[in-house]
Amino acid sequence: MAWVIAGFVFLAVTGAIIGAAGLVARLPGALMRRKLDARMREGATDGEPEVETSVLRPQTAGPLPALDQLVGRSRYGSTLARLADQAGVKMGPGVFVLASLGCALFAFFMTALWYPAYAVLSAAAALSVPLLYLRVRRARRWRRFEERFPEALDLLSRAIRAGHGFTTAMSMVGDDLEDPVGPEFRKTVDEHNFGLPIKDALNGLSERVPLLDVRFFATAVLTQRETGGNLSEILENLARVVRERFKILRQVRVYTAHGRFTGYVLLALPAGLLCVLYVINPDHVQVLFTESIGRALLIGAAAMQAVGYVWIRRIIRIEV
Repeated sequence: MAWVIAGFVFLAVTGAIIGAAGLVARLPGALMRRKLDARMREGATDGEPEVETSVLRPQTAGPLPALDQLVGRSRYGSTLARLADQAGVKMGPGVFVLASLGCALFAFFMTALWYPAYAVLSAAAALSVPLLYLRVRRARRWRRFEERFPEALDLLSRAIRAGHGFTTAMSMVGDDLEDPVGPEFRKTVDEHNFGLPIKDALNGLSERVPLLDVRFFATAVLTQRETGGNLSEILENLARVVRERFKILRQVRVYTAHGRFTGYVLLALPAGLLCVLYVINPDHVQVLFTESIGRALLIGAAAMQAVGYVWIRRIIRIEV
């Protein structure tokens, strides 16, 4: 049982270090994107009355609506609710707050039974497990959106070429395509039908799904509505560009597969070797957990493993 707790502590410390390193690595880019978005919003609202980005009332589909409303009033609750909506999870923010507290308490008591010194650190790492789950679900949903988005553009182009209006064509996309493309387009059409201008509805789509292809789509449609042109041809060309870009992205993932696999192996090898050595000779490994210098070496090893993994990820990351 001790090696299970040791493995859990190792994963908790490694996850905390990887999360901190990833946050530090992405902080400059996030600040730059926020500054750029703020300047774009200032330019878009110059001389125009401020309009709500959405006229649809958010749905509280969770089993605890009272707690969802209480948590949703805070800034963290609204961010959590938006993350859950982007991930396609029909749960309110209160459920995830309770899940975070439950994971933290479980990790705290389980670690305190054997290693009290690491109980707080383990609880802090387990507190972010539901948030990590939402981020993984959101990344997978956005990946599916990217795969189906060219098909949505082709359907829009064919519908407009057949004589349908742009809003009608978007409604057809929302009805014919499955999640996540269909619901997002349907939500955009509903916002426009409830009185939101098409410009703000498309900007809301690009905010809910902050992908580069969606921003290209919104910019192309709004530019065509202001300057004129063949919208069907524009969308057809955009679909071809998105497909070529997605093809290049898949080629890059194939070329960098060796580096990613190396990072996974290097990250899992020390923990696996520690478990094997504990089964073969427990007394030899127990020194790492009973002596202060052994615990310091474990923390140092976890830190260096996390830094190496993040460094490998940075090397093989190629923007397309």
